[in-house]
Amino acid sequence: MSGAARKKVGVLISGRGSNFDALLRASAAPGYPAEIVTVISNRPAAAGLDVAARAGIPSAAIPHKKFASRDAFDAALTRALESAGVEIVCCAGFMRLFSESFVEAWRDRLLNIHPSLLPAYPGLDTHARALRDGVKLAGCTVHFVRSEMDRGPIVGQAAVAVAPNDTEASLAARVLKAEHQLYPECLRRVAEGRVRINDGRAVVEETAAQPPLFNPAPTER
Repeated sequence: MSGAARKKVGVLISGRGSNFDALLRASAAPGYPAEIVTVISNRPAAAGLDVAARAGIPSAAIPHKKFASRDAFDAALTRALESAGVEIVCCAGFMRLFSESFVEAWRDRLLNIHPSLLPAYPGLDTHARALRDGVKLAGCTVHFVRSEMDRGPIVGQAAVAVAPNDTEASLAARVLKAEHQLYPECLRRVAEGRVRINDGRAVVEETAAQPPLFNPAPTER
């Protein structure tokens, strides 16, 4: 990416923004191919807005309850993103389903991270459901957003071993740590143009050997 313009990223949050913070820290590294230019929350009290303020990143609250419909809210969201020159949108704990028109407007430029190894456990309460089923591997997934919740081409996944004594909280903490590694690496590949969609699947061009249980591999620094 030497000499190439960095891709402009808008981050959507609803809460504390820990994945936003991970993306922010990654984007500060020399040579990272993306920069965060705006942070938008549907909840004015979201703690992630304070993270953005401390980092000097423009941010905005667009309360969804002020809009008569999902389409109207999504249209306002698109206007805010476009006014900031956003090229890639990253959902980081954004607790809203998008309208079909929004998904199509940002098709293959709209990323989400989900705390399970999709297609297993879409939706909420992923860790509790995984523990209840007795799975031996949990994890997280970065994917392009489609209209169906927690579906879309998978860009990368990280697996986390489930311990016999795990609780929902302990498993969630380890998965979250993996999220903070996975999301910046997936955004890196998308921003560098190394992800293409082929027959509904994301094909990722790799530049390093993939260690077990982590795809894509964390970039060596």
